[in-house]
Amino acid sequence: MGSQPTNETSWSAQAVISSLPHPPLENGSSPVPFFHLLERLKTTKREGWRRFDINHGESISDHMYRMAIMTMLAPPSLARKLNIPHCTKMALIHDMAESVVGDITPVDTEVTKAEKARREAEVMEYISKTLLGGVYGGSAGEKMQAIFQEYEDNETLEAKFVHDIDKMELLLQAIEYERTHGGKIQLTEFYAL
Repeated sequence: MGSQPTNETSWSAQAVISSLPHPPLENGSSPVPFFHLLERLKTTKREGWRRFDINHGESISDHMYRMAIMTMLAPPSLARKLNIPHCTKMALIHDMAESVVGDITPVDTEVTKAEKARREAEVMEYISKTLLGGVYGGSAGEKMQAIFQEYEDNETLEAKFVHDIDKMELLLQAIEYERTHGGKIQLTEFYAL
């Protein structure tokens, strides 16, 4: 993701954001700068596929979009137990921090799982307070940050469901890439995630 420092102690959301060609306008009353930041989710590819020379693979937003649709199609027996609109929001928010952090995969050795979580929490706080803090009294940003944290904590039934949807979407994509490449690539390592 651009000029991100890889040193865990030197990485900061503000440093990455400042290095962007068009950093978002901060502390305003309009959500438009936030919308511009989200554009990065449309153009940032999911990194796990690149190791298999799938260079024109899905973007982060492609992944989040299909997850959101999948939440709406929960089996009725499960849907009765869930707040489906909340799950859909969670699917759309869970990787939002990757607009700044980038897509760090489980096989990446440069960034620990704890450091990845720290970076994502820092970005979500930046989004909530700096980009959306002055929008509609800050409530929209606070809600997004709370939903993100709920996903990260993975304690509610909705969070567990969205985590499962995250894995299911990954499996679907792996199968689709194997089919597209006529069986020339094996993505079975993704089946165990």
